[in-house]
Amino acid sequence: MTELGGFQDHVARVDLSSGDVNYESIDEEDAKNFIGARGLGVKYVFDQGPDVDPLGPENLLAFTNGPLTGTQVVMSGRIAVCTKSPLTGTVTDSHHGGWSGARLKWAGFDGLLFEGQAEEPVYAVVEDGEVELRDASHLWGKGVHETRDQIEEEVEGSYGKNLSIMAIGPGGENLVRYACIVNEDDRASGRGGTGCVMGSKNLKAVVVKSTTKMPKPADPETFRTGHQQAMQVIQESEVTAPNEGGLSLYGTNVLMNVTEEMDGLPVKNAKYTSTHSYEEAEGVEIDAEHVSGENVRENILVDEPTCHSCPVACKKEVEVSTSHKGEDMNVRMESYEYESAYALGPNSGHDDRDRIAVMIDQCNDLGMDTIEAGNILAMAMEMTEEGKLDELGEGIDWGDVEAMIDLIDAIGHRDGDLADHLAGGANHLSEEFGARENSLDVKGQTIPAYDPRCMKGMGIGYATSNRGACHLRGYTPAAEILGIPEKVDPYEWRGKGELCATFQDMHAISDSFDICKFNAFAEGVEEYVLQYNGMTGLDVSEEELMQAGERVYNLERYYNNLNGFDADDDSLPARFLEGEGGIPGQGASEGQYCELEEMKEEYYDHRGWVDGVVSEEKLEELGIDFGPGTGVSLNDSSPAPADD
Repeated sequence: MTELGGFQDHVARVDLSSGDVNYESIDEEDAKNFIGARGLGVKYVFDQGPDVDPLGPENLLAFTNGPLTGTQVVMSGRIAVCTKSPLTGTVTDSHHGGWSGARLKWAGFDGLLFEGQAEEPVYAVVEDGEVELRDASHLWGKGVHETRDQIEEEVEGSYGKNLSIMAIGPGGENLVRYACIVNEDDRASGRGGTGCVMGSKNLKAVVVKSTTKMPKPADPETFRTGHQQAMQVIQESEVTAPNEGGLSLYGTNVLMNVTEEMDGLPVKNAKYTSTHSYEEAEGVEIDAEHVSGENVRENILVDEPTCHSCPVACKKEVEVSTSHKGEDMNVRMESYEYESAYALGPNSGHDDRDRIAVMIDQCNDLGMDTIEAGNILAMAMEMTEEGKLDELGEGIDWGDVEAMIDLIDAIGHRDGDLADHLAGGANHLSEEFGARENSLDVKGQTIPAYDPRCMKGMGIGYATSNRGACHLRGYTPAAEILGIPEKVDPYEWRGKGELCATFQDMHAISDSFDICKFNAFAEGVEEYVLQYNGMTGLDVSEEELMQAGERVYNLERYYNNLNGFDADDDSLPARFLEGEGGIPGQGASEGQYCELEEMKEEYYDHRGWVDGVVSEEKLEELGIDFGPGTGVSLNDSSPAPADD
């Protein structure tokens, strides 16, 4: 058990096969070593065994919050969902904001661990330290939004803001490999296929009911100092300042125009580095500005809701009235994000702002990752252009928004041969149709909206991300674009290995607290330590906290090593690299490629890894348990399979 502040010391282990619910405490050493949320969630998944089938009953699906979740700490409304990914075969953690993380803490829990597989669909209701499973057969097949509305009617009482529902849609039910879990108001645990795992377990939703019961800090004076310091830097930041900073005014989509001007925006399945370069080369008139945060704010913004304890309010709720095949479509939704707009817009060859809103809303209701869905469609467009889908007798043309809307719905329901193949993800398409050169994936997960020919730190970040291509494992654009903590040249590869590793460890800390990464645009390790020590009552140093982040990252890498991942998997799509299949950047990025191998060497040296594998020396240094048949040897850098 743990007596650290910020913890409820209460975790539910739910066996969906039997319906049994057991409750357990948290080991205090684990709490200290892995912090919480992402760190503890990954530890639970690791302890379940790395050689599980992602869609089998033995795979663990862990919903975990951290010691700072649901407190007065700014931006502390996050929750982590950790599991083995059906998309990548790696360990994955996917987070969402809103209120469910805070409410889970207020309902008396640090985590919910789901294992097994229910015979019939169920949903879980969490309240006052207990978990109850209820029949969800009548909800199976329904979209996320209808599911949410119906559960709100079924659950006793009128809870309003005190009720959170985390649900899957048809995408998760039909095992779309990139299905996601959607929280109350279109906040998604989007990446890695967490919704696919939830669907494989016949778990339709997790419902959390609570009143507000914020944990009190164990050391109020230290916490107060840290909280005041954090509030000050957030209010002074040009990025996060409430009602003034770029993130507060325009949301994540503040980056659309910025990356376009840098020629760092992947366009037409990353053949181009900006919409202007695309237009100049092929005469196709699209402009990233049409789908930018500034354009959205001026024309379709209707509200700016926020998450628990967040003054930044980066959410941008929009309303559009458009049509599809002659029928009116009126959509009001909350998540017009940069990554979603990139993948479903310019990377798919168009700039139709309002239809992008329709497609994002579709993905949310179906419960599918918008980044993966958009990139899969772009991959299919390129494959269609090259004749690789001719055997199916169907395909999709660049920028065909009508066909995109229809195909997104078909993917969620696996309706038709093309949709069924696209639901399998990038790796499936590559293997089934010989389309490796058309895929933008790393370890099976496709890239977000930062071109590594322009931002070299993102190149090494995508390659070494433990959950497949990801900007949120180590957000180097903070330094490469925004100058946080200091400005670095985005085109320079030297130093990016160490920079990336530092960001990765920092984000492992914030994900384990669990607080929003956007606080890192203002806060640093000094503010983190003060708030963490103040809440828990610990007295860790900045160096010790950074080592905890390193420990979390290495545990994830070790898990992947045990599944056979090594340096060969720390790769990038060929079009970003000089050589066969490479496409140089254009415009401001003219002639640029990503120097991946040079950065990998620097990165591995800094990490103390051998060919992408965590050494026994590093495991011992970080206090990570390993043993014969489950680890790696200093004399043999290849990963060994796990014991049966």
